[in-house]
Amino acid sequence: MEVILKQDVLNLGQKDDIIKVKDGYANNFLIPQGYASFASVSAKKVHAENLRQRAHKEEKIKNDALVVAKTIEGISLKISTKTSTTGKIYGSINTLQIAEALEEKGITIDRKQIMLPVDQIKEIGTYTATIKLHREVKIEIQIEVITE
Repeated sequence: MEVILKQDVLNLGQKDDIIKVKDGYANNFLIPQGYASFASVSAKKVHAENLRQRAHKEEKIKNDALVVAKTIEGISLKISTKTSTTGKIYGSINTLQIAEALEEKGITIDRKQIMLPVDQIKEIGTYTATIKLHREVKIEIQIEVITE
């Protein structure tokens, strides 16, 4: 029996794969659990159309991410904060403060898209953060933490 997977199934396939499985496995496990649906001729046509439309939407999202990446490219941020005499920061610099610094430069980025090499920056220095705009589009920015 052919089924269309609705989500990833370990040792079987990825979401949207059309695979052949034994009838009992499909009828007793995959379909009742919501992991798959029966792959009739009409379901295959609908599935192909959905994949085509999804690919078009994802291409547009990727192109938008590339445009944002071009604007971010070459930007370095300077974040000033209160520090002790030894160079330790009172508190820490996190993704929220980096997102706010980018916002001041006119670039709106969700803080969840910013990846730091460490969880939080706790000392003065220069750091590199990665911004994940899309699954395939990542860009690195330089962050310099200075004393206020």
